[in-house]
Amino acid sequence: MKVTVITGSPHKKGTSALLADEFIRGAQEAEWETFRFDAAFEQVAPCLGCDRCGIGAAPCTQKDGMQKLMPELLASQAVALVTPLYYFGFSAQIKTVIDRFYANNYKLTGGKKAFLLATAYDSNDWTMEALTAHYETLSRYLQWEDAGRVLAVGCGVRSDIERTQFPQEAYQLGLSLK
Repeated sequence: MKVTVITGSPHKKGTSALLADEFIRGAQEAEWETFRFDAAFEQVAPCLGCDRCGIGAAPCTQKDGMQKLMPELLASQAVALVTPLYYFGFSAQIKTVIDRFYANNYKLTGGKKAFLLATAYDSNDWTMEALTAHYETLSRYLQWEDAGRVLAVGCGVRSDIERTQFPQEAYQLGLSLK
């Protein structure tokens, strides 16, 4: 079985990178093959809305990092979206990738487990509401099963999150793929 982990942080050693690392460690211990796509370090252009793909009838006209991601994503039984919270939503880097799912909507629909791992500086009780609503809508639209979440609030910097239970929760979430 295979899980694709898509990260959206421009910080290689940031808070959400730690969650991704721990989720992957757990998934690998559960004997799942993992593929990590760090969107911030790939060239991924925004969807042009040109409709030349015919929503999956033809390949996207853009030739960029999505050519590396899409075969892995299509072959996966699970998808983990890992992002820092930027203005109460996905980071621009991961949102750009999600928008490019458009060219493969029908191929991506159904049959996948979905995970959300996110970090935020704020710790208000409403901090993650908009992000989780977006994730739930995306999962519903693509008919993916929500298989778990780690919502790490109050974690503005790496040293903050290292002193919490959130990395262990991410590890356990990956391990739950057993």
